[in-house]
Amino acid sequence: MTSGDADAAPDPRPPSPGRVRVTAPRAGSPAASVRSSSPEAEGGPTSDIAGVYVRSLIRSQLRLGIVFALGFVVATALFVLAIALVPQLDTTFLLGVPLSWLLLGVGVYPLAITVGGLYVRAASRNEARYRALAEDR
Repeated sequence: MTSGDADAAPDPRPPSPGRVRVTAPRAGSPAASVRSSSPEAEGGPTSDIAGVYVRSLIRSQLRLGIVFALGFVVATALFVLAIALVPQLDTTFLLGVPLSWLLLGVGVYPLAITVGGLYVRAASRNEARYRALAEDR
């Protein structure tokens, strides 16, 4: 033991307990039922019309997602088909890379960004309609 060790003040913090495992309450336990979010707990009564509105919003958003996903797949397939039907793109090089490869590698991004932006706009419009309906009731 050196003289520097004797001058050190003891650590005022309590020792750490080590690793602690944190888990969610089991589904049937009393803690799980107390923590579940229900409309009554939030101050609003449950109603059938609110459930209809929520299910309608979910169906609408699902339908919108499916339409935009299919639209993106079809547009991408048409893009690839157009590149395949123009053989001159394979013989034209830009920076040592065939132009068809560049179009596939870079050209799909504007399509994806456009489809994503349109989807977000349409989904926001659906949610705004839902909020307007929910506030009117």
